[in-house]
Amino acid sequence: MPLDATAKPDIFRFAPSPNGDLHLGHAYSALVSYQLAQRTGGRFLLRLEDVDMQRAMPEFVEHIYDDLDWLGLDWEQPVRVQSRHMDDYADALDKLREMSLVYPCFASRSEIRRCSIAAGAPRTPDGGFTYPGIYRDLDPLAAQTRIKAGEPYAMRLNMQKALAAAGRQETGVIFHEWDPQSDEIGVIHMDPSVWGDIVIARKDIKSSYTLSVVVDDALQGVTHVTRGMDLFHATCLQVLLQILLDLPHPVYHHHQLVLDDRGEKLSKSRHASSLRKLRQNGLTREQLTLLLPPMPLG
Repeated sequence: MPLDATAKPDIFRFAPSPNGDLHLGHAYSALVSYQLAQRTGGRFLLRLEDVDMQRAMPEFVEHIYDDLDWLGLDWEQPVRVQSRHMDDYADALDKLREMSLVYPCFASRSEIRRCSIAAGAPRTPDGGFTYPGIYRDLDPLAAQTRIKAGEPYAMRLNMQKALAAAGRQETGVIFHEWDPQSDEIGVIHMDPSVWGDIVIARKDIKSSYTLSVVVDDALQGVTHVTRGMDLFHATCLQVLLQILLDLPHPVYHHHQLVLDDRGEKLSKSRHASSLRKLRQNGLTREQLTLLLPPMPLG
C-alpha cells in the first residue's frame, strides 16, 4: 500500500529520555526520523520523555539539544516535556480505570521473580519475568485499605479483560510497518498477551512509558514512529492502548540497531560511549557516517 501523497504533512518525532547522554544508536534514530521527515516533506518533533523524574537531569537535556544541533537537526518549538503533562496521562489512566481494565499491584520485583519462576511462566519478549497475577483478583476493599495505609503500588493492565474490551481476545492486534525503501506498508499481527499484565502506572510516577508515549503521540498528531528494532515486539502494547483509548494509529518503522564490537545493541545501562564524549575526542560529522548503518531512505 503506497503512501498517500495528497495527505497532510507526515509528523515524525524523536523522543529521548534525559537520563543520560545520547550514544550512536540515538544519533542514528534521530537522523533516520529527521531525514525521513525531510524526504516526505513532513514535520519533525523533539519530545523529552522524562516521566522517570528521579533519573532525568537538566544537564542531559542541554546535552541532547547540543548533540542534535551538532548533527544538523532542527525541530519545532515548543518541545513537549512529559513531566509537564502528567495530567494527560492521569486522564488516560482514569479512562482505563472506568473500564475496569486496571488494578493495583503491591508486588515487589523480587516477589514477581520468585512467583514467576515457581509458576514456570515463560519470559516476556524482552527477557523479563512475566507477572504471575499475584494481585489480579485481590478484593477491592482490601486493596483500598492497603492504599489508604500508604503502601506503594503500581497499576497493571488486566490483559485478558483489555483484549476482550478491544475485541482482540482471539485475533491479537495489528499495526502497519512502513518500509521507506520501497514506500510500502505491511500489516503485522501480534499477540499482546505474551507480555502478561503490564504496568500501566509505576509506583513512583503513576504513569509508564507505554501509557505516556501513546498519549503523547496522539496529542502531537504523530503519524510515523521510527525507532529501533529492539522496540518492535512492544509495539503491540501501544496499539492495544490506542484501541482502548480510541486514539489514532501511527505507521511504524523499526530500523536496524547500531551494535557494539560484541554484536550487542548500544545502551546507556551498558555504558556505551556517548556521542558527546566521541565529539570531545575529535569525532567529525564525516567520520560519524562511517560508524552508522546506511540511512533507510530508498
